[in-house]
Amino acid sequence: MSIQTRRERERAERERLIVTAARDLAEAEGWDAVTTRRLAAEIEYSQPVLYSHFKGKGAIMAAVAVRGCEELTAELRASTAAAGGARARLAAVGRAYTDFGRRRPALYDAMFTHLVDLPFATPEAPAPLQEAFGDLLRAVEPVAREGEDLALLTETFWAGLHGLVTLMRSGRLPEEAHTRRLALLIARFAPQDGTP
Repeated sequence: MSIQTRRERERAERERLIVTAARDLAEAEGWDAVTTRRLAAEIEYSQPVLYSHFKGKGAIMAAVAVRGCEELTAELRASTAAAGGARARLAAVGRAYTDFGRRRPALYDAMFTHLVDLPFATPEAPAPLQEAFGDLLRAVEPVAREGEDLALLTETFWAGLHGLVTLMRSGRLPEEAHTRRLALLIARFAPQDGTP
C-alpha cells in the first residue's frame, strides 16, 4: 500500500469517526450538545484536526444527513421488497419513512429539520439525497394519475409523511392515532379501488 493510499484511508476513517461521534452525541443529548470542542474531546483529536475535515458543525451535520439518507434509502427499499401491489408498496414506504423518523430523531433532524448546507431538489444534490427521493417517487409513481406532475405529487406525499413525524415527535399529535393517520394519507394517494 502506498503512503498516499494509507493517508487517504486514515483521513476517511477520521471523517467516519467524526460523523459517527456527532451522530451518537446528538442522539444522546441533542444537536445543541454537538460542538467542535466536545467532538474533539470525544474522538481524542485536536480541534484543528476536526477543522481539517469539516468547516464546522454545519458541515458535520450535512455529512450526517447524507449518511442518514443512505440509511433511509436502504430501509425504504427493504420495506417494499415483500409488498405486493402499488397501494401496499406506498403503505410500506410510508411506514418505513415514519418509523425511521420516530426511531432516529437526531438523525432525522439533521436530514430534514435543521438548516444544513446541502442542496435539496436540485441536480447538485448529493446522490444519497436523490436516491432517497427517487425511492419515494417510485412508490408514488404507480398511483399517479396520467398527466400529473410526479415530482410535485411525490413532494406532497413526502410533506405529509414529514408532517406526521414532526407533529408526533413534538407532542402535537397523539402517538396512538399514528397508524390511522398514515392509513388516511395512503388512502388519499391510493384509494382501495386503485384509482388515485
